Amino acid sequence: MNVKIISKLGGPALLAALAALPGAARAGVFVQCPGDTNGDARWTGSEVRPPNTVCKHLTGGDGFVTMADGRQMYTFGFDEVTGTLAKDVVLNLARANFVAPLIELNEGDKFYLTLSNVGMVARPDLFDTHSVHFHGFANQAPIFDGVPEGALTVNMGASVTYFYNLNEPGTYMYHCHVEATEHIEMGMQGQLFVKPKQDGTSKTYKGKTYNKFVYNDGDGSTGYTKAVALQLTAFDTATHEADFGIQPIPFNQIKTIYPMINGRGYPDTVNPNPLPPTQVDPYTAGTTFQSQKTTALVTLNRSTEGSRLLLRLSNLGVADYYTVTAHGLPMTVVGAGARQLRGPTGKDLYYDTASVTLGGGESVEVMIDASSVPAGTYFFYTTNLNFLSNNEQDYGGMMTEIVITGDAT
Repeated sequence: MNVKIISKLGGPALLAALAALPGAARAGVFVQCPGDTNGDARWTGSEVRPPNTVCKHLTGGDGFVTMADGRQMYTFGFDEVTGTLAKDVVLNLARANFVAPLIELNEGDKFYLTLSNVGMVARPDLFDTHSVHFHGFANQAPIFDGVPEGALTVNMGASVTYFYNLNEPGTYMYHCHVEATEHIEMGMQGQLFVKPKQDGTSKTYKGKTYNKFVYNDGDGSTGYTKAVALQLTAFDTATHEADFGIQPIPFNQIKTIYPMINGRGYPDTVNPNPLPPTQVDPYTAGTTFQSQKTTALVTLNRSTEGSRLLLRLSNLGVADYYTVTAHGLPMTVVGAGARQLRGPTGKDLYYDTASVTLGGGESVEVMIDASSVPAGTYFFYTTNLNFLSNNEQDYGGMMTEIVITGDAT
């Protein structure tokens, strides 16, 4: 991708200029979090946290990420700035991450999520609004749903706080719903999961005792010892170059060119560290900002982490279905669409499988019992062989490794 950056007054510089204007013309970041008095979405010092309350602060902006073949792509994305004073969010150059920061919550939490739109640094002529859509959340009030037709969206230099009363555990997703196909494809997507109230209790299932669960199963059947979140997605080069080059977006021609897991293609998926900062972006080149922080490498030390591994799988690719397998490992699906697979009479509808297929917006919880498999490296990958590539580079794409060590417990 050949990128030419044109210096303009935009992004943080533009917002700082707006903030200096008088009266109604002023732009600003505003965080709503009960008990928080300084606007950093945290409770420190004399600030009192209400019971079962969680606050987070995200920004929406733009940036660049690196594909596994070295190509650097322009993106939109979220960044978490929880703990940063509201007055410092824009000037601290909040940037875009791909995938978005993972959000982990508990059933019963009252969740306040502030989204601030910090503008497009690399494309300051864009003035897209943003939103957060909590994908799969049941019975959401329309005003907090993030869908532009019935909800608020966030203008550049402004903030909106969403409220969620979390009463259904499971694996969810979140994404921007403004021009949804474009903004999801451009990178505004992440995974969110809600842990059940049953967590912390002890239940024995098939001779093994667990204290962490996917759902309130009552019998320990969704118990696990370690969980890993893997989000399937993909980029299309034409869409990203069109967004950077001020061209019409060919939505009907979007293709899976760079298949990824957690925002990386193989072999970057197995790098346990954040990827280096991109060098094409003048606002991150030479800095420590890393836009791809989330590894897709799965490790399980059975001696210290137990032998029942939970994979929280989701798909926010906008172009294709993806079928994935954990080659050589037994897979049992215990939930789908943030619902336990259990019938109306209480019968478990879990099923053993060699693969699962996910369309855009779908999620499943897959349990892997590693107690009887040999220690070693197993591959988790798509069986769509054309998606095992990084554009024109073979032996990459939607694949990672599951490394099992230690003796079974």
